[in-house]
Amino acid sequence: MAIDITVPQLGESIVEATVVQWFKQEGDPVTTGEALLELETEKVTLEVNANDSGILSRIERTAGEDVRIGDLLGVLDESGEAAGADATVDDATATESADASADEPGSVDDPGSADESPEPAREASGPSDAVTDDRVTPVARRMADEAGISLSDVEGTGMGGRIRREDVERAVAARREQDMSAQTETTGEVSGAGAAAVSQEDAAGSSGSPASERTVDPTTPAADPTTPVADPAGDDREEIVPMSRRRRTIASRLVEAQQTAAMLTTFNEIDMSTVMTIRRRNREAFEERHGVRLGFMSFFVKAVIGALRDFPELNGEIRGDAIVRKHYYDIGIAVGAEDGLVVPVLRDADRMSFAEIESNIRQYAAKAGEGKLSLEDLRGGTFTITNGGVFGSMLSTPILNPPQVGILGLHRIDDRPVAVDGEVVIRPMMYVALSYDHRIIDGREAVRFLARVKSLIEVPAALLLEV
Repeated sequence: MAIDITVPQLGESIVEATVVQWFKQEGDPVTTGEALLELETEKVTLEVNANDSGILSRIERTAGEDVRIGDLLGVLDESGEAAGADATVDDATATESADASADEPGSVDDPGSADESPEPAREASGPSDAVTDDRVTPVARRMADEAGISLSDVEGTGMGGRIRREDVERAVAARREQDMSAQTETTGEVSGAGAAAVSQEDAAGSSGSPASERTVDPTTPAADPTTPVADPAGDDREEIVPMSRRRRTIASRLVEAQQTAAMLTTFNEIDMSTVMTIRRRNREAFEERHGVRLGFMSFFVKAVIGALRDFPELNGEIRGDAIVRKHYYDIGIAVGAEDGLVVPVLRDADRMSFAEIESNIRQYAAKAGEGKLSLEDLRGGTFTITNGGVFGSMLSTPILNPPQVGILGLHRIDDRPVAVDGEVVIRPMMYVALSYDHRIIDGREAVRFLARVKSLIEVPAALLLEV
């Protein structure tokens, strides 16, 4: 029995994905629960597993194709036999029939049929010639149609000789090599004749035909749309790399944030002396007790929650003509992954200890590096913190993460001269930036919010009152 492999539910508000890769090929055996392919959504990369055992008889959507929920990805043959196996049996039967018919009157070997004119062979007009649907995958047939390749000239390497996408790709590459080789030979052959024609024309002087009547220079080959055009200034100087779905989503959301929100950014600077002293004095004991290092992020998460309590609009969002104030604190922490920035969420961060915050952030960073973040890890969020300082950023203007209306940007810590009690001293200073949606957040509230974060970091003992 054939079982359809379809795109599963992808999570909250996600309806599209891109096929990244198949772990199986057509004809491969599959067991229940085994990973078949990988899909990339705008948030995470996930695997599609087999619900039954059998043979992967057909692949419908290949790497790079965009799919939607419910789309057919492939077909699993639960009987354990690939479609190609049936085709092999049919081929054997057809061969036996052909051998038997060779001894019948009217066959090619029958002298009596010599006077009969055989039906002229039909000229190959497309990839579907002489190749039935059970001998070629739909993707391979579509690729062959687009490339103008006759499937009767393609050698199938799938089970039972079934033609797959890879077979068509090899055929297309081989034809291009032949075309380029023939083009090179033709250019060399006509160059001498072209030179002779030019010499004769020069000898004729001005009595020759006017330029508008002269024939095209035979040394200039006609443009072939199927032949790659080399860079005249040198090979491989440019490379076209398609955007991943996540990168496309990031790009569209960043543009959307700038176009739909009245985004503004305010800045301040924070003296990190006290926090750095606390970390230095408690680092070993904290790590020994909790199994995780004490970082700066836990201090800022606690400080942000304290400031959000004082300025709740920054923890809300706009829905139509209404403002939604959220009385919970799901703080998003921007994490740099290989294929783009992701923002996993610390849920109910106000109920977490410093150790729990640091532990969750470390786990998210590890999962992001391995591409194992789940949709649940990224869902929601009421406010975001991003730390460009880990990459050496001195100052930046972070972009909102819709529908959130506030994001705090942290930066690197530099020793700078500052005035303290009328004296110039050297202190470890950090610039911080708050981007906010001016539609519901006034400049006064934004500045006061950032000042509150500053005071909680510079006097971290006050964080105990926010727990």
